Amino acid sequence: MRPQILFPLFAEVSTLKGVGPKVLPLVQKLAGPLVRDLLFLPPSGVVVRRPMTAIDAVEGQVGIFEVTIDRLILPGKPGAPIKVRAIDGTGFVHLIWFGGSGQHIDRLLPRGETRLVTGKVERFNNEVQIVHPDVFKPTEADEIAAVEPVYPATQGLTSRVVRKLVQAAMASAPDLPEWQDPAWLAKQRWSGWREAIGRLHAPTGEADLDPGAPARERLAYDELFAHQLALARRRRARQITPAPVITPGEASARLLAALPFTLTGAQAQAVAEIRRDLASGEQMGRLLQGDVGSGKTVVAALALADAAASGFQAALMAPTEILARQHYQRLAPTLEAAGVPTVLLTGRDTPAERRPRLAALASGEAKVAIGTHALFQDAVRFDRLALAVIDEQHRFGVNERQRLQAKGDPRTGGVHLLTMSATPIPRTLELTQYGELDVSRLTEKPPGRTPVTTAVLPLARIGEVAKRLKAALDSGAQAYWICPLVAESEASDLAAAEARAADLRRILQIEVGLAHGQMPGAEREAVMADFADGRTPLLVATTVVEVGVDVPNASIMVIEHADRFGLAQLHQLRGRVGRGSKASTCLLLYGGGDDGLGETAKTRLETLRRTEDGFEIAEEDFRLRGGGDPLGLKQSGFPAYRFADPIRHRSLMLAAADDARLVLGRDPDLLSPRGEAVKVLEALFDWRNDRSGLD
Repeated sequence: MRPQILFPLFAEVSTLKGVGPKVLPLVQKLAGPLVRDLLFLPPSGVVVRRPMTAIDAVEGQVGIFEVTIDRLILPGKPGAPIKVRAIDGTGFVHLIWFGGSGQHIDRLLPRGETRLVTGKVERFNNEVQIVHPDVFKPTEADEIAAVEPVYPATQGLTSRVVRKLVQAAMASAPDLPEWQDPAWLAKQRWSGWREAIGRLHAPTGEADLDPGAPARERLAYDELFAHQLALARRRRARQITPAPVITPGEASARLLAALPFTLTGAQAQAVAEIRRDLASGEQMGRLLQGDVGSGKTVVAALALADAAASGFQAALMAPTEILARQHYQRLAPTLEAAGVPTVLLTGRDTPAERRPRLAALASGEAKVAIGTHALFQDAVRFDRLALAVIDEQHRFGVNERQRLQAKGDPRTGGVHLLTMSATPIPRTLELTQYGELDVSRLTEKPPGRTPVTTAVLPLARIGEVAKRLKAALDSGAQAYWICPLVAESEASDLAAAEARAADLRRILQIEVGLAHGQMPGAEREAVMADFADGRTPLLVATTVVEVGVDVPNASIMVIEHADRFGLAQLHQLRGRVGRGSKASTCLLLYGGGDDGLGETAKTRLETLRRTEDGFEIAEEDFRLRGGGDPLGLKQSGFPAYRFADPIRHRSLMLAAADDARLVLGRDPDLLSPRGEAVKVLEALFDWRNDRSGLD
């Protein structure tokens, strides 16, 4: 139940003065539906105005001038601006409008009248001029803010209107109880919450908008602390949920003995961590994070076999049919040989294929199901589901994972969850998305994996690359060619996948497949299946092949305009080759000459050329991006923070995670005075009900 003190902030924005039927949808789209959302909308910039005269006007700065209107100068030819010449005690100031009504401007600025005008100073033909100035009467001087925050705007909703609405929201903001530890506040030299939110919306200069400004840091920490509390609560709820006890048995021993290799140290440790969780009687929630080719599937297979050996069932869910089929083709023979009957379920199964598989799961005859989203459909019934394994977990939402877990038998307890990701991320960012999960990392690659030779070449050598590629394909190799776009764009000089595929068909005189995100799913998967089966020697694609395609015979990866890709994404693309016994090569083609390649792009490509360690690459990517939206977080299921920046506020995130564990450890029901205040914080940010922040 929401604390009563927050009711004013959780009122609809329509309750604010000035938010009528026309403005309401614009405000809701820009900020959100609640008064709180306006309060949580940080300024995107700041305008600093300085009193000036014509003689001391500083070009590029925003000035405030007190002038007398001298004359209106109408345009003499189409396209020319409307001018008003004004004068102060030191010279002329020209006010410029491109478009508009001369009559309206004449009424706004009558000759001989005094006005206050403000705007960015420009100089043209040695004249001081202001384009589209703001105009005030001398009696309105109080309306001109020396420092004015600038807010995001949208068509029909100006920054100035947003500012007035934010000020109205500020007037609704109550004084809230202090939820932070007093010693921590004193150490950080932070103000109280209301003063911090007030300073956010009343900056004294650009420095107040910096993520490192005290008010911004205070609000960022509040947000991170609230999020970590929500994650810690989820972890605690999972830990007190009983789940089936799963231990290794004959089936998993047979599977381990049948492996043609010995587990790496990292794999053995991950297996031990998973088995400890499965045997605990508490619901497991673990992320298995491993670089491309680190052997996650083998670790998962042992967990599947453990579930079967203990008399239960397990499911492995993959995001695409082609990946589900690859898992089935790789795992089913080994699992069957170990005495674990396995079935495949996808959305494209025929009724005749589906019926016996569903019956085998419902009766308990089948111990493992491998499939796509089809696994959690209503028609699927398990006898004793105890373990759910989710591959490429970031491709699924929380609700999808929960729907699969809900297939378990309530009488035996909750379904254990093992999620897998082939996208290494820095340890700090693990806290933003996986704070409620335990994490196992595979930092080694199994012996026998072929290193990938990475070369960096200018795009000008594309003809030479095509010639070498033809020779390799003629000898039986397969290759990927990655392009960033699908069709030609006036806004970009990147090569289009469709055009590149046509060029390569003409030049190489071979069959060339094409896969991109705008194709229907069935058509795209058919193209990729032809490539996986060896029927197509060359696949031109966008980043749809970044994950989930295993073609051991593919030994060449060409990435066009590699300097336009993120480092982590380049590493994932490179991971599509080097999966078999053949020597493999990744060619990174960059546009322009060395002079046109920025320092960050050079560092990015050099890092990829130097190392195949995905965790090292992730940390470097984290460092290079330096802020904004690292690793495409918003597109990857990471929380959309309002105040916090996972990079700039890295140390605060670590502190918030520690503080959340400490608070809930000491006062799990939040009954102490600080606990009661913390409940207000939780309700203010509402992370517990915001699914996007906990995916």
